[in-house]
Amino acid sequence: EIPLCDWSSDVCSSDLRQLVSSITLKKQSGADAGSVELDDAVFGLEPNVPVMHQVVVAQLAAARAGTQSTKTRAEVSGGGAKPFKQKGTGRARQGSTRAPQWRGGGVALGPKPRKYDQRTPKKMKKLALRSALSDRAADNKVVVVDAWDFETPKTSEATKALSKLGVEGRALVVLESTDTTAWKSFRNIDSVHVITLGELNTYDVLVSDYVVFTQASLPTSAPVTSGDQQ
Repeated sequence: EIPLCDWSSDVCSSDLRQLVSSITLKKQSGADAGSVELDDAVFGLEPNVPVMHQVVVAQLAAARAGTQSTKTRAEVSGGGAKPFKQKGTGRARQGSTRAPQWRGGGVALGPKPRKYDQRTPKKMKKLALRSALSDRAADNKVVVVDAWDFETPKTSEATKALSKLGVEGRALVVLESTDTTAWKSFRNIDSVHVITLGELNTYDVLVSDYVVFTQASLPTSAPVTSGDQQ
């Protein structure tokens, strides 16, 4: 079950949604580094739950391999001869040992390779992503770091940094594609999923307890934030 903020409660009231537009900017050490403005068009929406559901279902469907396959009676080997004569045996008449009721026979109405992709409009994917980000922001689950300053890739340092930032549970860390040191530091942490801004999508946001951005990877209402992947 994907947890969502209860928008009917005081915690996610309309007054608080206005305050979400500005959150504390953090350093890697956990200290405050001022404040940062969040784009209301991305983080200030009331989540559209039906749209988020439809987009997540489409994402999970597109992730299916669809390579399952069974052989029909026309594809299995053997069965060229009639197994026994038509009459006089007292048994039910049979024409081939490759029929579905025979051991080693073909499968009736079995699965075949197929695609599970669903067509989802770009505007719907954009709305779903922004709804998910708005929900996390309203629940104080969005963290913005000024920058990651790992000298060398080190998983232990990345774990300490998340702890100092108060990030617990599953975390989605959004980085720039050029920030390879931070990428290598976070990628081996089981509870952390690392992606770039262009890969930001509804499902990854919703299954994460916290979403961690840097100032450089913080999404805005510019067209780049519409890159919701399936």
